[in-house]
This record gives sequence, C-alpha cells and structure tokens, in this order.
Amino acid sequence: MSIFIDNRTRLLVQGITGRDGSFHAKQMIEYGTSVVGGVTPGKGGQKFEGAVPIFNTVSEAVAETGANATVIYVPPMFAADAMMEAADAGIPFIVCITEGVPVLDMTRVYSFVRDRGARLLGPNCPGLISPGKSKVGIIPGQICTPGPIGLVSRSGTLTYELVFQMTRANMGQTTCVGIGGDPINGTTFIDCLEAFEADPDTKAVVMIGEIGGNDEQEAARFVKEKMTKPVVGFIAGQTAPPGRRMGHAGAIISGSAGTAAEKMQAFEENGIAVAKRPIDVVQLLRQA
Repeated sequence: MSIFIDNRTRLLVQGITGRDGSFHAKQMIEYGTSVVGGVTPGKGGQKFEGAVPIFNTVSEAVAETGANATVIYVPPMFAADAMMEAADAGIPFIVCITEGVPVLDMTRVYSFVRDRGARLLGPNCPGLISPGKSKVGIIPGQICTPGPIGLVSRSGTLTYELVFQMTRANMGQTTCVGIGGDPINGTTFIDCLEAFEADPDTKAVVMIGEIGGNDEQEAARFVKEKMTKPVVGFIAGQTAPPGRRMGHAGAIISGSAGTAAEKMQAFEENGIAVAKRPIDVVQLLRQA
C-alpha cells in the first residue's frame, strides 16, 4: 500500500500551461500518474499535449473528470486562491508546490481547507511519490523504487538525497512525502507518521527534520507514545549559526529553541536513532 496517493489517484494540475506546471505535468504523465485535467483560467476547452483537457475553473474540472487530487503550480500571489478554490470544489487532497506564499495568506488558507475536510500538503514542498503507483509534484521518479520504507521530510533536497541512498541500498519506499519548510503548512510530521503507522506495507520510517520550530520534538513524542514501527531520523542545519534563517522560512532558531542539537536530543530521548550524516540513515535502517 501507500499513503495519500496510489494508482487510484485522479490528478488535476492547476497552472498546467505555465512553465513549471507544463514541465512537471509531462513528468507526472510519463511516470504513470493519471493526470485527468488541467486548470488555467481563460484557456478552457484547449488540450494539454493533445490529450489532457484544460478547464477554466477547478469546479468544472472536478465535475467533468472526477478528480480526487490536485497539484498547484501558480505564482505566490495566486496560490492562496488556488488552494481555496480546490478545497471549495470538494477535492480531498491538495498539493501546493509554490514557494513564497505569504504567511498571512496561509493563516486564511489553513482554516479554509481544514473546515472543508480536505488535506493540504505544502506549500513550498516537493510533493510526494508512491513508487510504481503515482507521483504528484517534483520528486524525481527515477531515484525511487517500491519497497517497505516510508519517508517524511521538511527538506526537498534532502528528500532526494535520502531516497537515492536508500534505492542504491535496495531499500525501496512505500511513499516519500515532502511536507515543506514554511511556518504554516497543511500536513505535519505527525500526520504522516500516523498514516505510515496505519499502512501495513510500511515497515520502517525515515524522518528528516531541520532547524527551527518544535515540530520535530512533537513528532518525536508521538513516535514514542503511538508508533510500533522503527523510526530513524536526520536533522539538517547542524552547523547553522544561531538566529540565522537557513533557506526555509520556518528554519529560524529563536534563542536556544529549535536548534539541531535540541532536536537530535529529542529524537534520541524518544527512541529515534539519529544519523550524523544523510548517508548514515541506510545503516540505521539496517539496524532497526
């Protein structure tokens, strides 16, 4: 099995005619994802790559295609409206790749999506992939292979690195999820850990955190209290200077809180084996 997406996923691409949307829509189709439609206002009635119908609105697309997921590639100024439009149209799973969405916008989007019973992944995330079944977002399909390991990460680049290392070591994946590194995002570590715990095909989980906030500490407590499957971890930003934002909007340390050392200690105290380097995760999985 897998979490959140599988071979029954029927995907819309919002922003399918833009530079990023068109490029990654082709990649997802080539991987085997069922891309049933695209949305670009003003271009309804056209076809993407001669086959995928384009609609003016998400509600029209859902009515015509029966889509049950969407991925968003639109500029930051339009991203909040795109997420809310998808939730309002009844799509249960929304993935927003867009980087730079204002935090104030996300305070509105978070409540809006939640109140309509939808799950949002992102924004500012690489999406997710269930190898051999479906790919939604920008994670390269060629580095993934089916298997029993689940992965959840705040860092897109480290997601690729860890997946590549696992695949080289013949450790396939059930689902790899990038939750994004913004201060407000739709899906948390705990959401993913809970889903992996419930997935019978996932036998172990890799959790990749980074400096800033306390999401990793809360997830570590969840692992100790609720999970029966082994979890191994890595924290990015171990050499980051205190008080400096490192890449992601959420990766900022306030005083002594949110440091890599604090998070690594929380992992160890709650039974999560911690890798010093990304490549060490493979060895920790072998020992799990």
